Amino acid sequence: LPAMLLLLLCLLLWPQGCSARYDPTWESLDSRPLPTWFDEVKFGIFIHWGVFSVPSFGTEFFDANQWADILKASGAKYVVLTSKHHEGFTLWGSKYSWNWNAVNIGPKRDIVAELATSIRNRTDLHFGLYHSLFEWFNPLFLYDASNVFKTRQFPTAKSLPELYEIVAKYQPEILWSDGAGNAPDTYWNSTGFLAWLYNDSPVRDTVVTNDRWGVGSICKHGGYYTCSDRYNPGHLLPHKWENCMTIDKWSWGYRRNTQLSDYLTIEELVKQLVETVSCGGNLLMNIGPTHDGRIDVIFQERLRQMGVWLRVNGEAIYGTKPWRTQNDTVTPGVWYTFKPKEETVYAIFLNWPISETLVLGDPKTKIGATQRALYSLRVFGGTSAAGTSGHTAKDPERLKEPVLQIWEAHHCC
Repeated sequence: LPAMLLLLLCLLLWPQGCSARYDPTWESLDSRPLPTWFDEVKFGIFIHWGVFSVPSFGTEFFDANQWADILKASGAKYVVLTSKHHEGFTLWGSKYSWNWNAVNIGPKRDIVAELATSIRNRTDLHFGLYHSLFEWFNPLFLYDASNVFKTRQFPTAKSLPELYEIVAKYQPEILWSDGAGNAPDTYWNSTGFLAWLYNDSPVRDTVVTNDRWGVGSICKHGGYYTCSDRYNPGHLLPHKWENCMTIDKWSWGYRRNTQLSDYLTIEELVKQLVETVSCGGNLLMNIGPTHDGRIDVIFQERLRQMGVWLRVNGEAIYGTKPWRTQNDTVTPGVWYTFKPKEETVYAIFLNWPISETLVLGDPKTKIGATQRALYSLRVFGGTSAAGTSGHTAKDPERLKEPVLQIWEAHHCC
């Protein structure tokens, strides 16, 4: 009888009361399904801000509400803030970073708390935190490194307590780990921490994690793979992945001596988004606010331009899946996305051919013995349907906007 009652209780409480338990091994942790929200959102904003945003880091003009509104206008669905980078300065008042945090010195504000509150109150974005495992100049880490990481003073006293602290205080839905410092995951006790995160933390059902948990883990273990900065393989991968890249071609943090040519154009950014999503990835696009807490005009412009494009074309991005082919077999520069339930294929391309006729080798109207009709075809942002003839489509209006044109094919696989 007690066993039957327990089973009934599990059914009533599912999934909260009887969710799977994970052991502190990569085999067990890697079996955890990635929370579905992450694959659906497709586009996020990375924010690199801290004492490296020189000269004279401060927060004179930092307005978390204004940041939240700008991020919302971009069309992004999640944001990741650098809570601590490799220099070790924390943007929250960590009790494990005495006199080297944004509450004790400098801004004397809890930046993480302010932004988390504004994001959650003013937007529908998922809030995430970046955290560097190692610190360049911390004497405890340098001591462990000199012992070839056979001692573990730094992760025990500093890095791991910080991770537990930010999860408990801010409940991020993304934990973006970085900075192994040439140390293996066993030095960081990454599997032990992740087992707690997935089993017992306040975000155990929703949190997603990346793959940077120590030497040997990148592109091999974790909720999703980043593999390297600016990773864009150009083909479908068997595991969920993310392309973290930056609008400034040369820097993650703010640079006051940049030229306009140092920034990616909106055409280049949208192309990155489309290629990434077509191949099953998410795009995490980075901005670097100024030392005094402003999102510079060029970053604001790019964010709002992305938002304008996504307001017209987001249907072909959000909630899509990779199709059976990512590139068209006839016309180069055409990328496909797919919504299985709607049986809708989206063909996304930069420019109309000079002939004003787009020829698509896919989608095919016949697959094997199954005949499928090309039910309809339309261009996003247009006011009239495009003509179709087999696998060709003509541009009836010479549309110039949006930046990438999208054709939508219904009932076609």
